Amino acid sequence: MDPDQRLWKAWKTMALPKHTRAEIDEDSITISVIGDLRHAAVGGGLRKVLTKHLRGTGYTATQGRYVTAGLKVMKPDLAVAPDDTKAAEHHEGVGLLASGIPLVAEVVWPDCCERRDQEFKPRAYASAGIPVYVIIDDYDHGGTVTVLSRPDPERRAYAASTRIPYGEEAVIPEGPAKGFAIGPEITGERRG
Repeated sequence: MDPDQRLWKAWKTMALPKHTRAEIDEDSITISVIGDLRHAAVGGGLRKVLTKHLRGTGYTATQGRYVTAGLKVMKPDLAVAPDDTKAAEHHEGVGLLASGIPLVAEVVWPDCCERRDQEFKPRAYASAGIPVYVIIDDYDHGGTVTVLSRPDPERRAYAASTRIPYGEEAVIPEGPAKGFAIGPEITGERRG
């Protein structure tokens, strides 16, 4: 059994403590704590407003679902998925297939996840071919929203990046969420 298959098998059989998540990225399984109240409020606010924007598109905003690509597994804070998630479900029932996900978003939580959300996850999501990756970061110079698009799976990178400070609007450039603006309604104003 190759190393990726061993990681996959271990991940599928893990029993996790409450308020944690396990992800397979690159060559390891990472367990992290799920964020605080601010983290939940931003993620929940994003989901609520994005769900309204997506009405009638055949897509919805979802939270708490794993996204799989091959033997790699990530759990974004939010994913845009088909209304009929059965069409995008992994055949083993362990999450949604990245090939059916047009957008994922992460809300950065300090100390445990900054590097993961800023470095590892962009590589993983670009490798999986997910068209848009949004990073909402309270801790980046008073708060920023970064929108990465145009994935290059071979390079494991996004070709386009837009970084907008809190207080302004970051606009989704493509897919069913095209034109959706992430602004103060979701992030609040610029912080500290």
